Amino acid sequence: MKPTIFTWILAVFGAITFLPLMMAQLIMLFKPQSQQAKDLIIGKGKEWRDHTHYRSALAFAWADILVIFPLLILSSIGVFTGQLWGYTLWLVLGILSIYFSILFWVLEKSYTYSAVGWLAYYTYFWGFFLYWGICTLVYSMIIII
Repeated sequence: MKPTIFTWILAVFGAITFLPLMMAQLIMLFKPQSQQAKDLIIGKGKEWRDHTHYRSALAFAWADILVIFPLLILSSIGVFTGQLWGYTLWLVLGILSIYFSILFWVLEKSYTYSAVGWLAYYTYFWGFFLYWGICTLVYSMIIII
């Protein structure tokens, strides 16, 4: 299973989508109460809505760093070395990306959409994660089957 042009497109799109998030999540973990963390996670000049909002953002930061980022790295290594397990991990990561996109659609859309506008929301702040998840899921299933 040699990488194709579609593999490269998905890998680059995944890097563009996930790496800025991972940087923001690292800031959230190391400086959770800083204005920089709040600016990156909830919007420039915004404050946490309540303690639950802050705690859920911190929990998602931990989950992203401990689960999503390692899966992204391992799956990409597997995919680019032509290993079936790489595509299987990509499929899992695609499912997780779709799952979290649905969660954030319900939990955060009313706050994020109004703060960043429709274009940013339907691209980077929400859409890219859903689009990448769907494309990766379909592509990995085609390769695996």
